[in-house]
Amino acid sequence: MQNGILYGIGVGPGDPGLLTLAAVKALSEVDVVFAPASTKNDFSVALDIIRPHLRADVEIQRLDFPMTRDDVVRTAARGKNAEAVLKCLHGGRHAAFITLGDPLIYSTFGHLLRELRARDDQAEVRIIPGITSFQAAAARLEQTLVEGDESLVVATGNSNLDRLAKLLDAADAAVVLKPAKRFPALKAALQERGLADRARLIERCGLDGEAVYENLDQVPEKLSYFSLLHVARKGA
Repeated sequence: MQNGILYGIGVGPGDPGLLTLAAVKALSEVDVVFAPASTKNDFSVALDIIRPHLRADVEIQRLDFPMTRDDVVRTAARGKNAEAVLKCLHGGRHAAFITLGDPLIYSTFGHLLRELRARDDQAEVRIIPGITSFQAAAARLEQTLVEGDESLVVATGNSNLDRLAKLLDAADAAVVLKPAKRFPALKAALQERGLADRARLIERCGLDGEAVYENLDQVPEKLSYFSLLHVARKGA
């Protein structure tokens, strides 16, 4: 029996219309869909995006990726997930692992891929890129990210603030993903560098409840996990 193929599929930032044709084709052919979910919340936004493109008989399995800094817990969960995927592939079934945005940018797919390769380096994996949240946000804001020889920093709100500050000082433009938990500190760092006037925050881009804040002072205290900061190009 021939082993199945695993497709790592980026389903885009939230708007179902931004799902690529390659993703739609693969999703229509797989036997199993693996949807990543937090153990605190098993709801998968990515799964809702792709449902219209799945076969009626497709099997859906949710894989838990605990939202914790405990390396032992995280490693155990990732290993368990890799075993579940390999069991499917070794049974001759094709599978998709879906992730918001792109599967190789701040994605759980990277963790899964490493664990899978450690167990079976011959498994066939095909990766289908997806549109990222910061690309969609730039389009929504009608803001060119970079031009010519300019540099762009892509970071997360969980980054070390001193390191992030140095990156902001050096780059021509920046996007900061997942800023919700540390927004006051991030806002202060931008203000200290005179960048607050160039920054906008977009919440739930392409999803219900989308909001754009042109002024950081207008950003509410409670932010969605699906938020990002966009620091425009110098002179833009």
